[in-house]
Amino acid sequence: MEKFQQVLSYHTYSIGHMHLFLSLVLSSSTSLRAASRVIEMIASFFKLPLSVPSWYTGRLWLLRLGYYKLTRRKQKAADWIWIIDHTIQWGSEKCLVILGLRQTDLPVAETILIHEDVEPIAMFPVTSSNGEIVYQQLEKAIEHTGVPREIISDHGTDIKKGIEIFCQQHPQTCFIYDIKHKVAAILKRELKDDQDWNEFVKLANETRRKVQQTSLAALAPPNQRSKSRYMNVDKLVKWAMETLCFLDQQQHEANELFDPQQVEEKLSWLARFRLQLLEWQEVMQIVKLAESFIKFNGVYRDCHIDLMQVEGFYAHRIRTRRLREELLDFIVQQSDQAKSNERLLGSSEVIESVIGKLKNMEADQNKSGFTGLLLSLAAIVSKTTEDVIQKAMESVPTKRVHEWLKQNIGKSLQSKRK
Repeated sequence: MEKFQQVLSYHTYSIGHMHLFLSLVLSSSTSLRAASRVIEMIASFFKLPLSVPSWYTGRLWLLRLGYYKLTRRKQKAADWIWIIDHTIQWGSEKCLVILGLRQTDLPVAETILIHEDVEPIAMFPVTSSNGEIVYQQLEKAIEHTGVPREIISDHGTDIKKGIEIFCQQHPQTCFIYDIKHKVAAILKRELKDDQDWNEFVKLANETRRKVQQTSLAALAPPNQRSKSRYMNVDKLVKWAMETLCFLDQQQHEANELFDPQQVEEKLSWLARFRLQLLEWQEVMQIVKLAESFIKFNGVYRDCHIDLMQVEGFYAHRIRTRRLREELLDFIVQQSDQAKSNERLLGSSEVIESVIGKLKNMEADQNKSGFTGLLLSLAAIVSKTTEDVIQKAMESVPTKRVHEWLKQNIGKSLQSKRK
């Protein structure tokens, strides 16, 4: 209970209150209102003499923590890695997010980055963006870390152009294309105009609608994403292969959980795609192994040789052999940018996860464009200890947070509506 007795100057609640509330929101994905309610329930259940902060008080703690992490001094060095992406919501606004870590802090091989591993470097909300604007934003971010060794991102038009201009001005910086987006781009090119694939997806969607509220719901295909649909092709192919195995077993011994006649009526169409599914399965095996290898091991000189030794990274068909060679050529091009005995980051998945967590925290508020919670994105990353919380509350007054929000966000769609 000592934590709950340590109250900072000019504060009503203790460090314990703040740490518990922020841990519920940042580590347990609890909403702001639910976090306040959880503390109230804990105090009531254990009969603890604890006062309960309101959700709005907790929100201010979150924003002050985010502002502190975003603006605190970073050590300038030549080995910084920047991970960048745009987060887009309703309206014309978008925000360039830059997260970073030093090469010396990269996790060991076969380990992926987590939110605590990265630092918030900069956030630039804008109403319009192009390559020149992104370049100017990157130049401004140099003030915090110095010129980075690596920038990793997807190939969004304005981001790609901005990074290319930046790298021309700073030859010591290399631009690495995120492996997951590269894989998705390859799959899109291969499957977009594939008549068999389009027919297969159409039938899968129709089947899902037909069986989702019937006794065959357990056999329904996975839901297809409306955006970035080529990033979950593997789930649909896996479902199809497993369901085909089930249908084959049904011919020898019917499963009593399902009506054989209904199974035949709703799912027999899968048999028409048996040969195509074998090819798509091999395609997915190749691209997922390449993606996983780069995600866990990074990019380094001759890493394609190690990838070729990975079990299962082989191809029997003309199409998959071609894709395998294309992926290897891509990885060779990327690894040629690494110096001897240097390891670069090959996946920007951590920033996708952070942006996803922000949108989960905002819930329906993201339909009102950017709100003050945008600043909480910086609170999500890096370590949140009691010492960090104390420094944030002591050094960041609420007034400074409101000034940042007014300067960078202005009025949300909701405030304009009002």
